Amino acid sequence: MDQKLFLPRLLIAGIPLIILLLGGCDQQDDTSPASIQHTQSGGLTLPSSSLQYIEVASVGAGGSLQGSLLPGRIAFRPQAITNIGSPLTARVVTVDVRPGQPVKTGQALLTLQSAEMAAARSSFEQAQAKSAAAEDLLRRQTEMMARGVGLEVDRFQAETAANEARAELARARRALSYLDEGEGDRFTLRAPSNGIVLALRASVGSMVAAGGDALVEIGDPTRLWIVADVPEDDVASIQVGMRAEIRVPAADASFAASVDGFGRIVDSEQRRLPVYLVPQSRLPVLTPGMQAEVRLTSSRQGALTLPVSAVLIKDGSRRVVMVQRADGQFEARDVRTGIAREGRVTILQGLQPGDKVVVRGALLLDSAAEQLL
Repeated sequence: MDQKLFLPRLLIAGIPLIILLLGGCDQQDDTSPASIQHTQSGGLTLPSSSLQYIEVASVGAGGSLQGSLLPGRIAFRPQAITNIGSPLTARVVTVDVRPGQPVKTGQALLTLQSAEMAAARSSFEQAQAKSAAAEDLLRRQTEMMARGVGLEVDRFQAETAANEARAELARARRALSYLDEGEGDRFTLRAPSNGIVLALRASVGSMVAAGGDALVEIGDPTRLWIVADVPEDDVASIQVGMRAEIRVPAADASFAASVDGFGRIVDSEQRRLPVYLVPQSRLPVLTPGMQAEVRLTSSRQGALTLPVSAVLIKDGSRRVVMVQRADGQFEARDVRTGIAREGRVTILQGLQPGDKVVVRGALLLDSAAEQLL
């Protein structure tokens, strides 16, 4: 055959195949965004051939769901720390405790010397004498009135003087209430409660100011709580009263706790917020500052849960699921999520038991979603 005639015939024979291939390229993939139809009722529909790529399941109520492990630490509650300072300008004579030492109520902490001490004792003694004299005068005036030989004006003046003397004695007594016993210009500071000496800021011979910085800091080891550092994005899913399991590796101790409150300042570097938990039973022997492992547990009865693949993230922070309506169409619905653990996440708001949700292939219905949860 002539080669000049063979080549044109080959090209002509291939034209139908080329046309068929080009036509196939124009056919639209059923799973492409263009194949998704928006209905007048606000829903979304998929071609029947695309339904094989998605899976729909009903929202179910799950049991308690444990969250991921959070770092934490053992700390004193604010009410467990007592700061003790000097009510007078004084010089430290003796230091009777050391940091870390357990102390009991009334135990001597420091002995101090102050020129103001002698004046305070003198004022107290004078107030005692004045009060005793005023009380005696009031008693005599009251007796005279009873016998009919006294005057009401004299009794009233005696009663006024007695009230003033009592107030002055109470003031002088309060001035000595923290100074305890001593002689001359010396006084002793004592522990107001049982605890452990956390800090000692005094040395023999040093001068201290009245109402200045605390000289001794005492903490009550029976009043502790656990501080967990929670990512700021997860704080919204935590509620006061939520239970948690605590483990302290250094003490080989485990116990239950519950959320008591939240901090209000986010760590600028780690983007975490402190969450405070209180133990539900008597604590083992723990030392403040010990590291703890915290695992929060959603205690909501019948909490709704979904596979994490069902939740989409939009606009950086919105959590969205695709719900199948009774008419078979789909719609996006905003939800508030809770703890995510072992492939499932709790749904705190936005869904009801029995709602049908796309648990696989949700991205096919919402191409604007950024990522899976």
